[in-house]
Amino acid sequence: MSTLTERLSNLSAAEEFLDFFAVPYQQAIVNVNRLHILKRFYQYLRQEKTLAASDETELYKRYQGLLARAYDDFVRSTPAEEKVFKVFQEAGGARGVSLDSLRTTLPSSQ
Repeated sequence: MSTLTERLSNLSAAEEFLDFFAVPYQQAIVNVNRLHILKRFYQYLRQEKTLAASDETELYKRYQGLLARAYDDFVRSTPAEEKVFKVFQEAGGARGVSLDSLRTTLPSSQ
């Protein structure tokens, strides 16, 4: 019999995680937010201090709750509001480019 960690190592798609932990989901939400959901799930796992001390059944339930919480974040909100990835964390997702920096990239006209 494999451990929970071993079984999790075989999962890759957001749907696989949601199915494995029996978290109900809407495909349309997952289609738009799959990477955000998994990243947020990972962030929640890293914040938990007592996961290692849990037995397999308790660990499964705790992971299930954290994944459901991560999924729910994107049911109620948007990736831009949740700011999971760096591009959304920096200046609200907007980056400024100066006109001078654009000019330096143009070929010189001699």
